Amino acid sequence: MLIFIRLFQESVLMAFHSMNGNKLRTFLSLFGISIGIFAIISVFTVSDGLERSIRKNVESLGSNVIFIQKWPWAFGGDYPWWKYWQRPLPGYEEMAELKKRTVTVEAFSYEAYVNKPVKAGGATIENATIGGISHDHYLITSFEIVNGRYFTLAESEAGKNVAVIGHEVAVSLFGDVDCIGREIQTLGRRLTVIGVYKKEGSSIFENSKDNQINIPVNFARNLMNLRSDRIDPFIQAKAKPGITNAQMAEDLRSAMRSIRRLRPMEEDNFALNESNLLNSGIESLFNAIGIAGWVIGGFSILVGGFGIANIMFVSVKERTGIIGIQKSLGAKNYFILLQFLIEAIVLCITGGVLGLTIVFIGSVFATKAMDFDVTLTWFNVMYGIFISSLIGVISGFMPAYTASRLDPVEAIRSNQ
Repeated sequence: MLIFIRLFQESVLMAFHSMNGNKLRTFLSLFGISIGIFAIISVFTVSDGLERSIRKNVESLGSNVIFIQKWPWAFGGDYPWWKYWQRPLPGYEEMAELKKRTVTVEAFSYEAYVNKPVKAGGATIENATIGGISHDHYLITSFEIVNGRYFTLAESEAGKNVAVIGHEVAVSLFGDVDCIGREIQTLGRRLTVIGVYKKEGSSIFENSKDNQINIPVNFARNLMNLRSDRIDPFIQAKAKPGITNAQMAEDLRSAMRSIRRLRPMEEDNFALNESNLLNSGIESLFNAIGIAGWVIGGFSILVGGFGIANIMFVSVKERTGIIGIQKSLGAKNYFILLQFLIEAIVLCITGGVLGLTIVFIGSVFATKAMDFDVTLTWFNVMYGIFISSLIGVISGFMPAYTASRLDPVEAIRSNQ
């Protein structure tokens, strides 16, 4: 065991000696490895951050929630677009009927959103999201109110002109002033603020409540045309405990077909959407990104690998006499092979570490500049080191094998 430790130490010292003795050549070779590792690991790091962000947003839609809508989230087959266009929009009355005809659903929420200007005093938001929501919205969508309260059932049913606003809306309109009980103006009406949502941050699905103003849907019905395709209202349904989405979907499909009086052979004129439909698309997207990272980094690694092989062949030639002396003193072939192989691996790992360092520095700056967290994980660090080591083995094997097969007598004579 001790001999292998000494072998490793000597190989590492020889590797750094080679790097120091041929600075330009070593720099160009390590640069190729560094750029290759940077390209591959940076793509993986950014895609991991994006995937975490997207999956977090998908989870915010609810894993046990189904959206009843006019349009599907994923189109399949040869279904003509104009048939989708001719579908009726989900109606508020249909939600009431679904409550009566389904047994798998814990709660329903009817929702419609429109972007409109909002005013309060001298402040204005040009494009706030006004959402008309039914009372049970709070049972389906998770949120936290940091100031004030949610609608009461009486306020929701009576359609009172009250609003729960997002963090960004509160800051933009009222600054640091407590806004509970104050009035805002939108859609030609005055609304009394009764609550403020906790700050959630941005969302790729634009379902963050930070820029939302939520009002009872029974009040929104007087201000919005809920039969407009521009508003595109929908119904959310949350499954009862122990009920799968498949069971709830079958229950909802049967009830919706009954409500819309569809004959047995007629196609559904509504869509049942759920987050699982997005997950398959996410998998395909990030698999493609991963392949792109390998293609981009592969060329740089290939060039760097040839450079490392060249350094090792030169190193073997320069140390032919030393190899002959080592073999004449009893060094085995595997000892010589391991010596040069470890040297090649150390060179490649050095280049890989430089590439990983660039990725780490870049991830720190990217996290500050972007809306999602870009973190160089330990998995990607070890993956980068593994790839570097593998390139070291591949590029260093032939030079190491050539060194191990040298005849000791001929090797000693070559230096004379």
